[in-house]
Amino acid sequence: MWIRVAASLGFLAVALGAFGAHLLRSRVTDAQLGVWQTGVLYHALHAVALLAVSLYGDATGRAIKWPALAFTVGVVLFSGSLYAMVLTGVRKLGIITPFGGLAFLTGWVLVAVQLGRSR
Repeated sequence: MWIRVAASLGFLAVALGAFGAHLLRSRVTDAQLGVWQTGVLYHALHAVALLAVSLYGDATGRAIKWPALAFTVGVVLFSGSLYAMVLTGVRKLGIITPFGGLAFLTGWVLVAVQLGRSR
């Protein structure tokens, strides 16, 4: 299941990156485009991280639910809030972004602690 989530997130990251580069560029400020690009960067990076964790879990039989969930929540909250801010112009949505960052950090800690220990 997590490989499919990773693939879906990866697909969306590419699609949203292209949307930003081709359709948003002429409609938003350079600062807003930078915010969009930050969202895409973290989105894509964590889609790849989720894919790696998923493949590791499949290869080793190790449980990956919690780090996988943390990365997924991070993409939704962090990148999603940045996308929403750019599309709506509502800067108050930025209050959500740090919670996504915390989810990313939690995911990396879980990878180190849960998957980094020997069986």
